[in-house]
Amino acid sequence: MAAQGWPPGGGRPPVDIRDLIERFLGPLRGRRVPFGGIGGIVVLVLAVVLLWSSWFTVQPEETGVVQRFGKVVRTEGPGLHFKIPYGVETVRLIPTARVLKEEFGFRTEVPGRRTRFSARQFLNESLMLTGDLNVIDVDWIVQYRIDDPGKFLFRVREPVDTIRDVSEAVMRQVVGNRLGSDVLTVGREAVQEEVKIEMQKILTTYETGIRITSVKLQDVTPPDPVKPAFNEVNEARQDRERTINQAQEQANREIPKARGEAGRTIAQAEGFALERVNRAKGEANRFQAILAQYRRFPEVTRKRLYLEALTTILPAAKSLYIVDADQKALIPWLSLESGVKQAPGGMKP
Repeated sequence: MAAQGWPPGGGRPPVDIRDLIERFLGPLRGRRVPFGGIGGIVVLVLAVVLLWSSWFTVQPEETGVVQRFGKVVRTEGPGLHFKIPYGVETVRLIPTARVLKEEFGFRTEVPGRRTRFSARQFLNESLMLTGDLNVIDVDWIVQYRIDDPGKFLFRVREPVDTIRDVSEAVMRQVVGNRLGSDVLTVGREAVQEEVKIEMQKILTTYETGIRITSVKLQDVTPPDPVKPAFNEVNEARQDRERTINQAQEQANREIPKARGEAGRTIAQAEGFALERVNRAKGEANRFQAILAQYRRFPEVTRKRLYLEALTTILPAAKSLYIVDADQKALIPWLSLESGVKQAPGGMKP
């Protein structure tokens, strides 16, 4: 659990001896008591005071710093401990096991299940100038732990105020080195980490005994007078991003499609080229084989080629004309079409 507003000190308040004496001697006023009885009461009161101031209790999340006449002599962990009675040793309890926090730009009035924040605006803390000369309202939290109680108590006069001053100075520096749109949108994590590192460097240099655990940006918004214009700018940016995404989506859809079609065309062309090459090679091999046979048996090969050509041509022929050089008149033609009757004299009806 984080604690807020913890004072840089602690321990049981000193015992007032006169107050204790008054408590014990009050009922005896107005009564006649022998001198010996009064001395015994005084001795008893002194014994109670010494006993009361000779012990102290350290809670589980605390560390007790024991001072003897103002000088730190030792530290004590959780539990019951004893010290030299009142006036010699004093104890200051430091919450070293708790995570403390400081709030900037807002305040938590009622922490718990239903946390209530202050309605007051702390613009002197939250208004900052960005690197592009824009003003933004930054609310953030710094969480820290006390690692060295001695340094925390005696190296810096006001350690909590020091944390607040250092945090505000570093945050203004980091925000001032960035664009306002960066701080408002994508640069929040980077701002938090950079502020944490720079704060730790400064606090270590000051020997405060403090370790920064986290820096969290709660709310980063433009000031109220410029919020409408800022919203319009955001809408324009969102429209731009939407248009870019739509164009990218269309490109992602069309480019693979075009690449697929190009690949298919190339594959078809390669297949056609391979087919033509193989066919040409087959025809060439066939021609070479026929040529070899022709050189060996020219007359037989010539007749065979002639007959093969006729078997290929005649089935596709519809009409056949026979021309004889010695014939003077036109020779009647023979129709090769099935089912066609010829007229007398060799003419088609």
